Amino acid sequence: MPSSRPPSPEVEPRSPEVERLLARRRFITRAAAGTVLTALGGGLYRIVEDLLCGEALAQTRGDGRLRVPPGQRVLERLKPMGGEEGDPSTASFGLRVHGDVEEPFSLDWTGLLAMPQTTLKSDVHCVTGWSVLDAEWSGVTLRALADRARPSRSARHVIFEGAHGYTANVPLREALGPTVMVAHRLGGKPLAATHGAPVRGVVPDLYFWKSAKWLTGIRFVARDAPGYWERRGYHNHGDPWREERYG
Repeated sequence: MPSSRPPSPEVEPRSPEVERLLARRRFITRAAAGTVLTALGGGLYRIVEDLLCGEALAQTRGDGRLRVPPGQRVLERLKPMGGEEGDPSTASFGLRVHGDVEEPFSLDWTGLLAMPQTTLKSDVHCVTGWSVLDAEWSGVTLRALADRARPSRSARHVIFEGAHGYTANVPLREALGPTVMVAHRLGGKPLAATHGAPVRGVVPDLYFWKSAKWLTGIRFVARDAPGYWERRGYHNHGDPWREERYG
């Protein structure tokens, strides 16, 4: 979840020569594993290779979209991105699944781990312009929580509720997608406090502010309710491939 101050897009300084050469690539990866020196017009210019991307720039997803959305650069690991931290203790953890459902329920930490567990790899795209490929999340899919809660036929949206009143809204049809989950592990390790421990939402196909940290509730609603950042000028939907950054 972003900090209380709206993030500023990060701009990488590039020489005019390099910018012209890489204009169609749209970004340079600063965290790449190596560099090359290339002779251009009689001079040597240092170009950071996007080794972390591999062939991702040319890859397409099953839906036909490029794997890396426009305006994104690839990093090796997630940035914390701030936010007012919640309680990271599993002993005090509680998750409410409620709202426009037939069977509302609550889970403590033991109850969450008793739910069917899933491990998935998904790409993450932050509105500030970075992406992480193949982040490995473990937890409970939102579909599994919804199957237990049985949303009413009138439910159209899901509100992710985080600590200190933070919320993020997602259309129901997207929230029930196969990669959306309540995650408690990242890369095989428990979530760090800065990444939303003990659990966070993960909504890979929308900008990462939709993936609420320090998650306390999943609320199904009939009417859309713009969340924390949506009320502060960010786009209500947040599709990275359409660059839906601001409203």
